[in-house]
Amino acid sequence: MTRLILLDADRADGSTTPKPRFPDEMIASLRAGGAVIFPTDTLYGLGVDPCSETGLNRLLAAKGRNRGKPIPLLLSEGGQVGRWTRHVPPAAARLMDRFWPGALTLVLPADPGVHPAVTGGGDTVGLRVPDHPVPRALAALLSGAVTGTSANRSGNPGAWRSAEEVVQEFTGEVDWVLWGGGAAGDARREGAGTSPGSTVVRMIDDQPVLLREGVLPFHDIIEFLQRG
Repeated sequence: MTRLILLDADRADGSTTPKPRFPDEMIASLRAGGAVIFPTDTLYGLGVDPCSETGLNRLLAAKGRNRGKPIPLLLSEGGQVGRWTRHVPPAAARLMDRFWPGALTLVLPADPGVHPAVTGGGDTVGLRVPDHPVPRALAALLSGAVTGTSANRSGNPGAWRSAEEVVQEFTGEVDWVLWGGGAAGDARREGAGTSPGSTVVRMIDDQPVLLREGVLPFHDIIEFLQRG
């Protein structure tokens, strides 16, 4: 059964609700391998505990996703980075200080303990601290992180207009839907990329390599690093 929780859309943007509260039953179910759809500062996310194999299997089934594609993680705060990566290049640390919380996903060398379903079988992990209280609070109540893949299937952009649309799409496949309104995500800035999601950057030898341009323009990242 999929349960719907209506968040106060006027208070779900982080300006007045820095620490949202969730039902204890929901957190217990997520810790036991449950799945939740929730608003972020970009798109709605499909969340499970990244340390739960049961949860990760449910996420892959709900998305119709193969195991060769990595799953990004949303962190409760920047101090959690060390749990998920074995190395943070100096330039990456600067980008975290400048653009976190925000719409920047950094792809870094994964800690050996990160589940292979999260890395897609590779040796990197995508990390982000979102500028939204709901995923940060969820992450803090789980393992310091929650999966942050977009809540959509292949061919569906995931630009949900109503809670009913989400529930109809994922009924029975997720346990909870946290609905914060149809405008999850900031209006895209002029000059940003075509994706309404976060901008994804891989750090190679302390150099940023663009994997996907989203709401944060890549040129902003380059200009910031060039300023030294």
